[in-house]
Amino acid sequence: MKLFALLAILLAPMALAQEPPEPIEHTEVAPGIFMLHTIGGVGLLVGDDYVVMIDDSMRQRGDAVVEKAEALAGRPVDFVINTHVHADHVGANQTLAESGALIVAHDNIRKRMLDDAELNTGPGALPVITFSDNVTFHINGQEAFVFHIPSAHTDGDAAILFREANVIAPGDLVFRGIFPYIDLDNGGNVAGFIAGMERLIDMSNDETKFISGHGPLGTRAELQQDLAMLKDAASLVKALVDKGMDAEQIVAANPLAKYHDDYNWRFITTERMTKTLIRSLTEK
Repeated sequence: MKLFALLAILLAPMALAQEPPEPIEHTEVAPGIFMLHTIGGVGLLVGDDYVVMIDDSMRQRGDAVVEKAEALAGRPVDFVINTHVHADHVGANQTLAESGALIVAHDNIRKRMLDDAELNTGPGALPVITFSDNVTFHINGQEAFVFHIPSAHTDGDAAILFREANVIAPGDLVFRGIFPYIDLDNGGNVAGFIAGMERLIDMSNDETKFISGHGPLGTRAELQQDLAMLKDAASLVKALVDKGMDAEQIVAANPLAKYHDDYNWRFITTERMTKTLIRSLTEK
């Protein structure tokens, strides 16, 4: 879990250490559906029947996330759906559970959290409802279809399609406009990530809005742009692997240089993206 801790540190804004913490802003994506702009993108469905949150945040931001959600909804959150296992998306599970929420996630998320002291911080931290393939919520006049995307960002990824609203919350299958983090140590791989993005694009249209795991609200055209980058980046690295170059030589060749200005960021730098592609393409 050292990598998760590093991710949380690098993604956390400086304001996290300040008192009081930086207020959480929000965007109304569709009537009753919000994107909360915190360390990772958090979704919120508000209605007369239930309040549903998609992911939460780091443990340190739990109280702020609860406060923001309750301010928008007028009452506590009923369900939290985790999209994957990383601390910046499940870290506030216990706080939400203590406020009355039930935690829902893919089977693999609970399995990975069970023996991890940094994430299994108490009885409320673990998902209490799990699924293997998909589950559908029929609430607030919405059909929220929650479905597993295997071996992509991790091995426990889930995305949520709000059919009537034409909104998708795919967690970290969307790093809008920046290099994606593909967690090879927790079941992710580049081919699966590409397949997952293709699935999201295929089920969307030009009016679909995506609540990004990291980055601003996304559109179908923007996801197509990010997917094209990732496919091209993988092919550029594969060409050098096929030439027999080793990892050090490939990194030195800087095959992703043309994407550096637009996609490089402090956690997934151009060099780290290159190394991820090398490892995913060469490991059996």
